[in-house]
Amino acid sequence: MKQLLILFCLFINLASSCQSDGGENKGGTTGAGETVNYSASNEVFTNPERGFMHTWQVNSEGAAMTTASLTNLKKENVSLILRLYYLEKFKTSALSQAQLDLIKTDFTRLRESGLKCVLRFAYTDAQDGTDASVAVISGHLDQLKPILEENKDVIAFVQAGFVGAWGEWYYTTNQLTTEANKKIILNKLLESFPKEIKIQVRTPKIKQDFMATTTPMDATVGYGTTNTARLGFHNDCFMASIDDYGTYVNVTAEKTYISNEALFVPTGGETCPPTNVPIASCSIAEQEMTLLKWTYLNLDYYGPVLQEWRNNNCFTDFERKLGYRLALASSNITKQAAVNGTLELNALITNGGFAPVYNSKNAYLILRSTANGTVYKKKLAFDVRKVVPKVAFTLKESVSLSEIPAGTYELLLKVEDSSSKLADRPDYCIRFANTGVWEATTGFNKLSQTVIIK
Repeated sequence: MKQLLILFCLFINLASSCQSDGGENKGGTTGAGETVNYSASNEVFTNPERGFMHTWQVNSEGAAMTTASLTNLKKENVSLILRLYYLEKFKTSALSQAQLDLIKTDFTRLRESGLKCVLRFAYTDAQDGTDASVAVISGHLDQLKPILEENKDVIAFVQAGFVGAWGEWYYTTNQLTTEANKKIILNKLLESFPKEIKIQVRTPKIKQDFMATTTPMDATVGYGTTNTARLGFHNDCFMASIDDYGTYVNVTAEKTYISNEALFVPTGGETCPPTNVPIASCSIAEQEMTLLKWTYLNLDYYGPVLQEWRNNNCFTDFERKLGYRLALASSNITKQAAVNGTLELNALITNGGFAPVYNSKNAYLILRSTANGTVYKKKLAFDVRKVVPKVAFTLKESVSLSEIPAGTYELLLKVEDSSSKLADRPDYCIRFANTGVWEATTGFNKLSQTVIIK
């Protein structure tokens, strides 16, 4: 009988902790936890820093984005904009105050609208156009640095940019793609952007050459802020040819490299007119985005590829799966606890998306009084970035109940932006993909659990 009991406890521990009824623990908790199982939602909804996005480009000293146009994007479940600044007027000079003001205004309006941007700069949108010198690029980054630091909260990721046509690191009139110049520019980008921001390079080889290794990073590096941990990838000809228009040299090896790296750094971009391959079918697209852990994709290009997915009923599925899609599977939480004691939290979380969360977040267990609605926030050690696709994550913590008075409390989970400017904004909180869980007014996810503190 004892062996059967042990086996039973091991089994249900996948979703909950196995506890004895009515016992009192040394940590100050009393009573057994109750397991709650959650229903997954199939709804398409918005979450920060992921999904289909629009590309909005602007020429030098052009018009800023409007709050109204940005707010309208929420109707499409869009939380990201690729904001591409062309600096064609400044190939040999410093950026003007008007240009700097345009960028600052855009950041302010992104924040007002509850969105973020993927950022890119370029000097020309023509294959035979001219770009700027290394010295000019460096000067422009010096001008931008304080603005980027002040507005890092609404920059999801950065595409390396600056080099060649469209900022895609290929065509150049200033020898910017020599190994020496690429290294100078990448070092300057890493120095100029805040360490929290990840920078995406155009091909895996660019990162491999810069870091002088083809070995992908692991978790000991990936959750840090070293140069390795900050460099991701963008592919602007995704599934468009055998090597994606030169994105890959050794296709299989480099895709495997990205697949491993993308546990820690983002991949994203856009599709292209296919050349020596057919338009990517739903199954091929699913396979590629799963392998490469795609987190965002341009809605504006290439239209026939996106239409293929709409026609074959997988576009909506990709809306759900691009980036992360976290869901609660179950939770088991102490039902009674002593004043100033601890509460035992044990939850199982899944990720049905293509990718993990890439930017650090703050997670809290929320205790909300059922008597008067007073809210208490208890910081968790939980690092949401570690909830990776296809691997169930066990969130197990002892939560201190210090400074919370006796009473009955509803329990909720909040995963908020790490920036104090955005922490209280529900638009920037992570919504779990469960039915009846999300509170749009608070950014909380209801656990359907209560605890009595006495």
